[in-house]
Amino acid sequence: MPGLLTTASTLMCPHGGTVMATPGASQAVADAVILRSSDSFSIVGCPFQVSGAPQPCTTVLWVSTAQKVRHAGDFVLTEASVGLCLGPAPQGTVLVSATQSQVSGL
Repeated sequence: MPGLLTTASTLMCPHGGTVMATPGASQAVADAVILRSSDSFSIVGCPFQVSGAPQPCTTVLWVSTAQKVRHAGDFVLTEASVGLCLGPAPQGTVLVSATQSQVSGL
């Protein structure tokens, strides 16, 4: 089973920008808060440009979440979840490079 995403997970846009999560719940696993699709996600430091004009990724829209595990009334995010990085248009999917391993879910 895939590990749950938490505030300690490392998430990035495809261009190297950092995804910053602002959780709406406070349930912790291994000293980090569990992330849900309804939480707020912003992207900072995306260097993407088109013809020299900045077109950075700014937010994330989660299109695939856990299907069976909920927290505070909403489905949680796992390392198998799919999030679209958005700027002026969809620009790729969120890259997950670190997650916690104590709890997992479908």
